[in-house]
Amino acid sequence: MHDDFGGLAVPRPRRGERLSEQSWERPEQGRKKAGWSDKNVIRVGVIGYGYWGPNVVRNFHGLANCKLIAVCDKSPTASTRVLASYPGLEVTSDARDIFTSKAIDAVAIITPVATHYELARLCLENGKHVFVEKPFTATAAQAEELIELAEQKQLKIMVDHTFLFTGAVRKMKELIEQRVLGTLYYYDSVRVNLGLFQHDVNVIWDLAPHDFSIMDYLIAERPAAVAATGAAHVNGLEDMAYVTIYFPNDIIAHISVNWLSPVKVRTTLIGGEQRMLLWNDLAADEKIKIYDKGINTTGEQGVYNLLVSYRSGDMWAPKIDQTEALRVEAEYFVDCILHDKKPLNDGEAGLRVVRLLEAASLSLKKHGALVDLGGISSWPL
Repeated sequence: MHDDFGGLAVPRPRRGERLSEQSWERPEQGRKKAGWSDKNVIRVGVIGYGYWGPNVVRNFHGLANCKLIAVCDKSPTASTRVLASYPGLEVTSDARDIFTSKAIDAVAIITPVATHYELARLCLENGKHVFVEKPFTATAAQAEELIELAEQKQLKIMVDHTFLFTGAVRKMKELIEQRVLGTLYYYDSVRVNLGLFQHDVNVIWDLAPHDFSIMDYLIAERPAAVAATGAAHVNGLEDMAYVTIYFPNDIIAHISVNWLSPVKVRTTLIGGEQRMLLWNDLAADEKIKIYDKGINTTGEQGVYNLLVSYRSGDMWAPKIDQTEALRVEAEYFVDCILHDKKPLNDGEAGLRVVRLLEAASLSLKKHGALVDLGGISSWPL
């Protein structure tokens, strides 16, 4: 018998039956190399080798304090690709071989969102730390259950919010904390391209988690309400959408996501009282530009007595760390396990993003109605 998790077969043995021991469970002759010990090396298994999985495998494989043990994917083609790139790596089509292995400490789950909860639950129940592709889960209730389970088991959850580890986003965090922009006014993002159409989630669940996680990282205030509109033109799932998020203190965010754009655009504007910032993620250099532009107001209180002057100063582009974000994130995941640190992109951060996704989905169904985030977890979807 098998449970099918997005093309990943998870065998359930009959009572009294035991699965055969996998080859990676046996002691390896080359295991005791200099610098390698069970105390300072995290052994990782990966479930899923589709679109994003190869990038995750490559980065974990290249870490000094990490040993990649095995990859699971039901597809024979995917298995062939793994072995072609990593001849000595173990490959299996059964996810149980990963999450029950005594030779694995942590599991990266790179599968469709509908499978995240069950796979993460099985991993945690078997004592594995988990690294889960975004979005964390399909519902907030699932995320809450996994967070509680991880706390009971004293295990780490990290959600793959890769953009938090880009040099650009880390620089923006630094600039905001140093109040270079002053009091924040708005976050405005355009994230559009032609495809890739998903068969299981709409464009908000596919693309908006990037901006939701970035906002959660950059903006200290927690969002108060969400409104979303969109339309489905191709496969019954919304392929373009506009999401507005309201924060306390008059901060507002607007996100445009689209699978039907003739060009790929990745731009974000962050406006503050003192300065404004433009982030173009597709730029080869000068990804971030800071503009010393804004307005100054003088005069008595009241709209008719207010005098507005416009300030136009210099533009400068700060130096950005170009290290691959996923590598930085993988190193951080391993470090959090080894030194018992709480990840900034932990289960709670993943939960906050899922709550925004649920709120946006509810607003879509209500044709753009404002959804108060205070009671979203109790509303039927």
